[in-house]
Amino acid sequence: MTDALIHAAEHSGTTAAQEQPVPAAEPESAEAPLPAAGVEPAVHAITDRARLAARQMATANRAWKDRALRAVGAALQENVPAILAANAMDVQRGKANGTSAALLDRLTLTESRVAGLVAALENLAGLPDPVGNVVRGQTLPNGLRLRQVNVPMGVVAAIYEARPNVTVDIAGLALKSGNAVILRGGSAAEATNQVLVRILREALESVGLPADAVQTVDQYGRAGATVLMKARGRVDVLIPRGGRDLIQTVVTNSAVPVIETGEGNVHIFIDESADENMAVEILLNAKTQRPSVCNTVETLLVHSGSTVLPAVASALRSAGVRLHVDGRISAALPATVETEPATDADWETEYMDLDLAVAMVDSLDEAVQHIRTWSTGHTEAILTNSLANAERFIAEVDSAAVIVNASTRFTDGGELGLGAEVGISTQKLHARGPMGLTELTTTKWIVQGEGQVRG
Repeated sequence: MTDALIHAAEHSGTTAAQEQPVPAAEPESAEAPLPAAGVEPAVHAITDRARLAARQMATANRAWKDRALRAVGAALQENVPAILAANAMDVQRGKANGTSAALLDRLTLTESRVAGLVAALENLAGLPDPVGNVVRGQTLPNGLRLRQVNVPMGVVAAIYEARPNVTVDIAGLALKSGNAVILRGGSAAEATNQVLVRILREALESVGLPADAVQTVDQYGRAGATVLMKARGRVDVLIPRGGRDLIQTVVTNSAVPVIETGEGNVHIFIDESADENMAVEILLNAKTQRPSVCNTVETLLVHSGSTVLPAVASALRSAGVRLHVDGRISAALPATVETEPATDADWETEYMDLDLAVAMVDSLDEAVQHIRTWSTGHTEAILTNSLANAERFIAEVDSAAVIVNASTRFTDGGELGLGAEVGISTQKLHARGPMGLTELTTTKWIVQGEGQVRG
């Protein structure tokens, strides 16, 4: 049996010993009185409990973690009324505070959206466990047996805003990949997140896993987030998810290693060969299905030789999309299609609303240059019947996801078979694109010998 097969055998099956509950580590209840000595020691106490919980999570096998995910899903279903009541409070407060429609959409939970969270947890439970996966291995001439395997990150922290679904998504991914997670969900979703974190912790305890594998610093507000960002050595990785201001604040101020998730200034390029019906259907889906999310198209580039522009623009306007167009697009459209002039600000804007910037280009080269100038590196798509153009676009566009003849809305962990996602990474180190289970692991080298010494 090869080393890889031996390792696989060691991580398969479930023994009675493996099924015993993780030893308790004197966890502090989420409802316990908060430390009075200040925010920093209180947050550090949370990170200390998280580190202990992470060591315990690393010993849990796949069957155990999958039971936890299903327990969370069942608890969410049982607590739908409490979740929606808390969420209604957050939404009402958001409306009173003048929160934008896009953020209110992200903030809002419905029965169907909770059902979607439950389905995502079930999908996660059905995915292979990344922990213990052999990345590569070999036996050296001196007899040393080498394996590089995936192992949990340890303590994962996430800072996000007005997205209670992220609370469940990130917690689920962290648990399946053997990590502990510390959440800062922001004041906008405070009531909802409080209920969700309680549900998560109780579900973990119900299957014998440490409740402190899921904790929050929301009770400490922005000061708690600041301490979390500085907790190098206590937190292994920090993931911000939100708008440009939040992400840049975390990237600029964090002493903890950060996986940067970027805003989505997403482009679609229609070349001269694109089919009209396909273009209309894709643009409507990419812009109007859920305008407030990061994989929604924000800029449309149309080749000057294409004939699909009037049909696409008319369909978008009928769907309520406001078109911000350059002079050439304006001249090419009939007067019945209402538009407004675009400025440079439109090319760089992530609207997260029913707005679309539209420009005309004379070549694929010009389209790629526009994308390179204004893109945030999230997702770009080409609609074309030319294989050569598709291959050039794929090769020359430097974004986390490049799509040919499909909606940009597919840049999503669930849609790409990852079960869920922590976020869409637009950086190039360690993780890029939708971050699923594997992206929440790192690797460990295992070297096994029989007394070898280096000469």
